[in-house]
Amino acid sequence: MGKLTTEELLFRKVEEKVKKAIYDYGLITDGDRILIGLSGGKDSLALLNLLGRRSKIYRPRFEVVVAHIVMSNIPYRSDLDYLRSCAEEHSLPFFVHETSFDASTDTRKSPCFLCSWMRRKALFDIAKQHKCNKIALGHHQDDILETLLMNMTHQGAIGTMPPRLKMERFEMEIIRPLCLVEEKELTRIAAWKGYRKQIKNCPYESGSSRSDMKELLIRLEAINPEARYSLWNSMSNIQPDYLPRKIK
Repeated sequence: MGKLTTEELLFRKVEEKVKKAIYDYGLITDGDRILIGLSGGKDSLALLNLLGRRSKIYRPRFEVVVAHIVMSNIPYRSDLDYLRSCAEEHSLPFFVHETSFDASTDTRKSPCFLCSWMRRKALFDIAKQHKCNKIALGHHQDDILETLLMNMTHQGAIGTMPPRLKMERFEMEIIRPLCLVEEKELTRIAAWKGYRKQIKNCPYESGSSRSDMKELLIRLEAINPEARYSLWNSMSNIQPDYLPRKIK
């Protein structure tokens, strides 16, 4: 066997991070049937590739189904034939579902939130229809840390998107197998694998504060190269004796 390229070594490193996340956070167990929400972005395409490969490994044994949600009132066009071919590469069933949302129905919520919620609700429906007990999303470590920073800055709360979230109302679990993977690693994999970019033109995207948090995370890493790992570990290293506590 020849020497592995830099890209191949990176892919193996990312596979090990996914394996660690699966075991550390109990994301996948024997007998699971998992629905992957495939948006067409680099993160969900990498998730499809990684879980598609892992589903062929003996332990744990699980099945994968792939779904793409079309939001009819958002000018985001995906190459459905390409997405289908990515699923078929791993012999995985692929489904397309169309839905929409009305931003005027709840002005208290941002259009981004409403769109995301409608997509999520559609995934719950598809998952139940195809007898899946878990939904896998392509959120990576940067997404999770940026959400932590957003919640602390705008909501006054310490919370984020956890690697595993049980949705009692829907009798479903959401898992994020890429939770330990850095976005820059996925960017390199996307370039190496030649993932096709989908046409994205969301009229609400500029109103999101996520880009601000992305810049903040970059600035924190400039101050301390280990900042992302400190932030990640801080979420499981709460020291209540050194936090403010109201008497009543």
